[in-house]
Amino acid sequence: MRTKRALTTVGILVSIGLAATGCSAPGSTGGSTGSGKLLGIVSIASGIDMNDNATKGATDAAEAAGWKVETVDAQGDASKANAAITNFVNKGAGAIITHVFPATVLGSGLAAANAAGIPVASWGGGTGPGIVLDTVTPLGGPSAETMVADMGGKGSILALTYHGGQLCIDREAALDKVLAGYPSITVTKEEVTIPGFLQDGAKYANTWLSSHPAGSGSLAIWGCWDDPTLGAISSLKQQKRTDVLTYGIQGSKTAIAAISDGSLTATAFEDGTAEGKVMFETLLEAIKAGKSWKPKTLDMTGEIVKKADVDSFLKAHPEFRG
Repeated sequence: MRTKRALTTVGILVSIGLAATGCSAPGSTGGSTGSGKLLGIVSIASGIDMNDNATKGATDAAEAAGWKVETVDAQGDASKANAAITNFVNKGAGAIITHVFPATVLGSGLAAANAAGIPVASWGGGTGPGIVLDTVTPLGGPSAETMVADMGGKGSILALTYHGGQLCIDREAALDKVLAGYPSITVTKEEVTIPGFLQDGAKYANTWLSSHPAGSGSLAIWGCWDDPTLGAISSLKQQKRTDVLTYGIQGSKTAIAAISDGSLTATAFEDGTAEGKVMFETLLEAIKAGKSWKPKTLDMTGEIVKKADVDSFLKAHPEFRG
């Protein structure tokens, strides 16, 4: 039997109406496209599977609906994200999607979109003026709970965090909440960068392992998404350490392969491609509703995947094979 664990949350309706944000029909301000059929996507970083999957899902859905799509890689830089949003506004985009950047750091970009009446969707970045929908996937808590159970409620953890993205901020908060109930677990936190998260994961793991030798108790490494942990795993392999449990979040193709070969203990999977599709479809609903639309937070689902789950997971998601 597959030990699948479904994760859900309660839906939230944000109390800011579209009229309050000033959003109107796309393309109403003119711009170079004039048709309102351009979807602009601002990714926090390309090369991260979940971001790329969310981009693919939105792109496929938009192109099927006759829209053009342009994507900008902001490389973890909020100033580049704001510039990209403003550039899409100047092009007369019909809608914009941002990935992970907290709404609080997108002030100038969101202000430009809001003033132009262009709806913005945020993939995990929170709500704000001009944002007509946001997504939430509550993976931090279940990931932490799984790790703590595997550790027997005691030991030491290296937590690889990232404060430039709202998803990681929320996941770290969920980790802290879980660990508050386990005083016998000590935590060392290190923040990775974008770009450079794989290298940072390996570097911080090397330092942490030197002070946590084999036989020093229950040990685990946790990443706020898969890639920093995968970087740490490279150090574990180099040092031939098999005594450290490892945890990621999002369930990339590389992470699933690492679970299969036993180097990654578990990940919390979410279907980014499906989420991107739902986001674009909801944007169309917001555009159709016009000023009657009330911004929403869309609840996505996820599941814990461990080695015993891999065969059934791959049957359900054959695109993750090889």
